[in-house]
Amino acid sequence: MLLDVKGLNAFYGKSHVLHGVDLAVEQGEIVALLGRNGSGRSTTAKAIMGMVECTGSVQWRGEAILGRQPFEIAHRGIGYVPENRDIFPRLTVEQNLLLGRKGSGKGSRWSFDDMYRMFPRLKERQHTEAGVLSGGEQQMLTLCRTLMGDPDLVIIDEPTEGLAPKIVELVGEYLQNLKGRGVSVLLIEQKLTIAMAISDRALVMGHGSIVFEGTPARLREDAATRQEWLEV
Repeated sequence: MLLDVKGLNAFYGKSHVLHGVDLAVEQGEIVALLGRNGSGRSTTAKAIMGMVECTGSVQWRGEAILGRQPFEIAHRGIGYVPENRDIFPRLTVEQNLLLGRKGSGKGSRWSFDDMYRMFPRLKERQHTEAGVLSGGEQQMLTLCRTLMGDPDLVIIDEPTEGLAPKIVELVGEYLQNLKGRGVSVLLIEQKLTIAMAISDRALVMGHGSIVFEGTPARLREDAATRQEWLEV
C-alpha cells in the first residue's frame, strides 16, 4: 500500500471538519475523491500534507507521517497541487519549473523536455513571467512544477476548475500519462465526467466522511448516491 489513511479527523480551531476518514491509494492507481464544495475534500488533502491540525493515522509506504512538516512529507515523495495554483508570478515558466526540481534532478522520471512535450504551450512561454499566463497555462505550470519533484503520488485539488473543455481534455491526458509512468494520483474533482473516465476507484465525501467507495461503474449505477451527495 502506498498511502493508507485511517480514522482521520481534522480541525480548524474548534470546528471539526473531517470525521474518521478512511482512504487508500495503491501504486500506479488513480483514485477520485468526489463531493460538493464544503464536503471536506480539500481539507483531506491538506491533512495528508500536514497543513491542518488532525488526528488519526496517515501511513506512507508503511511509515507514519502524521505530524510531520509539509516539506518533510513532500520529500518522501508526495506531490501536492493546490486549488489556488500557487505559481511564482514574477518568475518565468522555466524558473518555476526549476524551483520544483528535487535535488539535482538526476535520476528523475521527468525532465523539462517531458513537460514541454506534454504541454507545448509552456515551451512557447518558457521565458514569460508566470503571472501573465492564462488560467489554463498556470494550471499546466503548477502540475508540471509538482512533477519536477519526481513524486510517487500526486494529490491534485480541482485541476479543471475554470478551464476550457479543450484544456480539461489535456489535463485528463496528463493524468493518464502519470499513471503510465507509475505515478499514483489522488484526484479531487467536482466534474464527474473526467473523474469517471480516468479513475480506477471513486470515493464520495459528504459532511466530512466517506459515504461511498467503489468503481466508477458502480457509482454510475448508484443514482441515489449521486443525487444525494454529488448532483446540484
